[in-house]
Amino acid sequence: MAAGQDGGMADRLKNATSPYLLQHADNPVDWWPWSPEAFAAARERDVPVMLSVGYSACHWCHVMAHESFEDPQTAALLNDNVVSIKVDREERPDVDAVYMTATQALTGQGGWPMTVFMTPDGKPFFSGTYFPRDRFQRLVVAVTQAWREDRSGVTDQAGRIAAALAQQAGGQWPGGGGDLAAVTDQAVLTLAREYDAQRGGFGGAPKFPPSMVLEFLLRHSERLGTPGEDRALEMATGTMAAMARGGMYDQLGGGFARYSVDAAWVVPHFEKMLYDNALLARAYGHLWRRTADPLARRVAWDTCAWMIRELRTGEGGLASALDADSDGEEGLFYTWTPDELREVLGPDDSGYAAEVFGVTASGTFEHGRSVLQRRADPADEERFDRISAALLAARAGRVRPGRDDKVVTAWNGLAIGALAECGLLLAEPEFVAAAQQVAELLTRVHLADGRLARTSRAGEPGRGAGVLEDYACLADGLLALSGVTGQGRWLALAGDLLDTALTRFADGSGGFYDTADDGERLLYRPADPADGPTPSGTFAAAGALLSYAALTGSSRHREAAIAALGVVGPIADRFARAAGAGLAAAEAALAGPVEIAVVGPADDPRTRELHRAALLLAPPGAVLALGDGEAALGDGAAVPLLEGRTPVDGSPTVYVCRDFTCRMPLTDPLALRDALSYPAVTWTGTDLGPVGPGRTGRTLE
Repeated sequence: MAAGQDGGMADRLKNATSPYLLQHADNPVDWWPWSPEAFAAARERDVPVMLSVGYSACHWCHVMAHESFEDPQTAALLNDNVVSIKVDREERPDVDAVYMTATQALTGQGGWPMTVFMTPDGKPFFSGTYFPRDRFQRLVVAVTQAWREDRSGVTDQAGRIAAALAQQAGGQWPGGGGDLAAVTDQAVLTLAREYDAQRGGFGGAPKFPPSMVLEFLLRHSERLGTPGEDRALEMATGTMAAMARGGMYDQLGGGFARYSVDAAWVVPHFEKMLYDNALLARAYGHLWRRTADPLARRVAWDTCAWMIRELRTGEGGLASALDADSDGEEGLFYTWTPDELREVLGPDDSGYAAEVFGVTASGTFEHGRSVLQRRADPADEERFDRISAALLAARAGRVRPGRDDKVVTAWNGLAIGALAECGLLLAEPEFVAAAQQVAELLTRVHLADGRLARTSRAGEPGRGAGVLEDYACLADGLLALSGVTGQGRWLALAGDLLDTALTRFADGSGGFYDTADDGERLLYRPADPADGPTPSGTFAAAGALLSYAALTGSSRHREAAIAALGVVGPIADRFARAAGAGLAAAEAALAGPVEIAVVGPADDPRTRELHRAALLLAPPGAVLALGDGEAALGDGAAVPLLEGRTPVDGSPTVYVCRDFTCRMPLTDPLALRDALSYPAVTWTGTDLGPVGPGRTGRTLE
């Protein structure tokens, strides 16, 4: 029965935990969520399925929704001829991965919104992305006609496509093993050929933040860099400075947009994602640790503060994203005209602001509006701070972008690691407290019987099961949190998650599937070890397994990590930018990882000083443990790296180890610096003090 014949829409999306699905709950389209019942309805009606995949912060998803899914005529075409399924790609990354592979195979490109027509058994026969309304209507008519008049041709094509997808699944990146040192050395050379020395970043427009590649380059620089000849560090610092000074970084409110539409980092695509900012906050913290660059320190602090201020939910988690649009227009919240500056600041200060922020009469964006940039630090910092605070206050009165407030496990895991590390590095306890709140929420809401839910919203878990990246990224974040707080329970929980990854996701050949062995059966079981905008599940698992092995001495977990890195060479050879997380994990493996145990009473200021010094001086990829020598402080859960490590002469002490073999214990941060050969930060009384907020009036509130 077509929609409307039973008196109205079924309103099946009204109880969804995805804000993206809720945005479509009132459409005239008779939407179904992804479910067996939807495909059963297609079989009963003998019609094809139209799958529409997108996400809340997607600009072109909103455009297609307004043009087609809110249009009664288009909705009638869909309701009469197909079963329409709406999927949030962030809630069901497995469904998105399978049908995006099909879309890319059929069209040569992908993107969102993704539009797929398939048979009632889920086999695709036509795919695309955004379609304007008239073209989309013609497409629905054509698909319907083909389904009715050439059924065998359609189903034969769908069968061939499904068979081809299943055949190639898992075979795209054969494990290569090999010498990890040679792989990382070659990757630096490959990236150097792609590096834009003039504008930073890699390749041309559009430019995405190469977050995992930056972490790799910083680690490679620490392990092998030579002063004056450090190509890896040059590429990292050049890219990170260009991003931080351009329009992709919010010069008033902090936080990074999704990507730059141009090659010079001037105009962003304005949506802000949690995962980008978590990855970049940690990377900028590591850059400051490596170089003592005040720009890196400011950006790390402000990005962490932005995550807490703008994304924290009432339950203590972090929301997924902010939309690109506000009041129906992309970028309106963030851009300025000279007249708007004048209205807020007056004639004198507005001219100064236009100069320092790059606001022009013709504009750098659409409709004569300009994206704020900060290509150089102002000479008059007091005036700059006052102007920035005034503009930020005025901007607060604008219509704000929408917020996708679902909590994604993997992305919150990334944020836990960033907030915990930056909190200790920058002496900001509120960052650490926020990381703990996120971890508590995920433990309380997302974890049940040892298994993770992919998402939650308003304290209720979503329908999707956790995928590999959820287990791996959360485990990695918890390992960092354990080292920062001294709470061994986070180490124990990380171990449980990694054991689930090894038993439920392993492919038997050293690699991993992205979905669990007892998960929903799709056309094939996705297994893509290459990075996307976030670390791949495989590479995230490798990194977390290495850290866990370094903290516990588990050879089983280290062997699993090295096996998972068998694909990093083939991926890096073909596309180095898709191997950043794997290359970063390889650098950690090549460095040890270095193991640092800090022992002493938690309430002793000397312990706190030594603890922070240990993280500041640690090479990237190192693991950190804090405790009294036998168990982690505060909860009694044992941390093997701490066992047998005792204070020297009653003083807080640090042990620097590799493979659980330690050098002489140290009690002085200066001696620790020499032991780690990491000279970027010089130690004086003020160096160990709080960093505080960036100089723009931004706060955590």
